[in-house]
Amino acid sequence: MFADIGSRERIGDGGVLRNSLLWQKMCSNQLQLPEPCPLPGSNIEAPFVFLADGVFALSTHILKPYPGIHERGSQKRIFNQRLSSTRVVVENVFGILSSVFRIFKKPIALEVNKVSLITMTCVRLHNFLRRSKTSKQIYTPTGTIYILDDDGSIIRPGSKRDISGTCAIKSLQNVARRPPLHATGSKRKIQIILLSHITTICDNG
Repeated sequence: MFADIGSRERIGDGGVLRNSLLWQKMCSNQLQLPEPCPLPGSNIEAPFVFLADGVFALSTHILKPYPGIHERGSQKRIFNQRLSSTRVVVENVFGILSSVFRIFKKPIALEVNKVSLITMTCVRLHNFLRRSKTSKQIYTPTGTIYILDDDGSIIRPGSKRDISGTCAIKSLQNVARRPPLHATGSKRKIQIILLSHITTICDNG
């Protein structure tokens, strides 16, 4: 898990991203992302992207849902459901952190620099415990996280995902931002490719 800590709430999620090391490396092509490759069962190449929610601006490497409400069963609604069900991994992480590291259960009454240090320490411990073969099952045993199907329905509920009302990790303010012009066409192209792939799978299923 990557974390960037210390930004002020008033700049919103998009502003936090644009001030982060991740964004700098993304823009300078230093993330060593894999080269575009064909989707399963297709010969059309698609790039690797980061999945985001609707508050983030479009960019070459960020894919977000189609805005608005779409008719049930429509391609755009199916696309948004698949994207959202994949992003649930992030919510699982917040649930695990607040469940295991109880300091996140309420606002931390310390200096800002100490809060940043504590948070980053917990993130590093999380990454270590998740990667360790000997501790992974102890830290996040089977049943810890939610598992969803392709339509976003719960296959298996998790014991540590629900953080509503019990966690000091809160969503930042949504600040609308326009995407760069070069990103819009690229992102739409990616969505069309994925929509076509999803539709093919559904028809064959």
